[in-house]
Amino acid sequence: MLRSSVVRLLACLVVLALPLVAAHPQRVVSQAVGTDELLLALADPGQIAALSHISHDAQFSPVAAEARRFPALRDSDAESVLRFRPDLVLAASFTRPETLALLRRAGVRLVVLDRFDTLEDIYASLRVLGHELGQEARAEAVIAQCRARVSVLADRLRGVKPVRVLSAGVYPFTSGAGTTFQDLCDHAGALNVATEAGLKGHAPTPSEKLLVWNIEALVASGGESTRAQLAAIPHYRALPAFKAGRLVLIPGPMMSSVSHHRIAAYEALARALHPERFR
Repeated sequence: MLRSSVVRLLACLVVLALPLVAAHPQRVVSQAVGTDELLLALADPGQIAALSHISHDAQFSPVAAEARRFPALRDSDAESVLRFRPDLVLAASFTRPETLALLRRAGVRLVVLDRFDTLEDIYASLRVLGHELGQEARAEAVIAQCRARVSVLADRLRGVKPVRVLSAGVYPFTSGAGTTFQDLCDHAGALNVATEAGLKGHAPTPSEKLLVWNIEALVASGGESTRAQLAAIPHYRALPAFKAGRLVLIPGPMMSSVSHHRIAAYEALARALHPERFR
């Protein structure tokens, strides 16, 4: 009699515990490269159902090698996401509105991350995702590692004279205040001349003003083919900095990262602008 009562009690405890065990998502789908990076940093492998459709492509993803351990979406649309039967979908504010609407209509839990201009924004996203996944301690550990890495870089650069830089590209836009490029400059010993001139966000490049901005170096995303592309654009080709070869090329996935992986871009740019501090 006593034994059967104990068995029934244990059975009840198991039933009561089931909601707690299943409280955290077990089939998470990431819809964007930035959320891929955050998810891979925090989730247990068994929690990841699929990553973005370009997660496996090293041209776009700084975590492509790790991402290839998991399935990838066929596309970024809602249908591709839902075929993985997710219990949580991670998206970014730049995801197509119609995709977000369809996912919401499907009743899937959706977390949309919408701030990534600064490291503090990234830390906030890590904490949000850590809470969703039940990985709060892991999120805090990642943040602590990031803070330590940034602190080491800041110590190396202490007292340097900022180099006057401009974000250059084949499209007729440059990056001013409130952009990830400004955040990059803030951590790499650089002064963003576009911000100094009052530009905000991604603004048309004022080609007629570049010669008077005293630009000491150009910073661009990509490889050596980018150099040739910029050389074909008259307002870059005419700059003394470009003529002198002062062009810093940062790999695209690193330059465009909207996660904690952007710290690698801080370090790359700082090393290029202030090599004497890394000897």
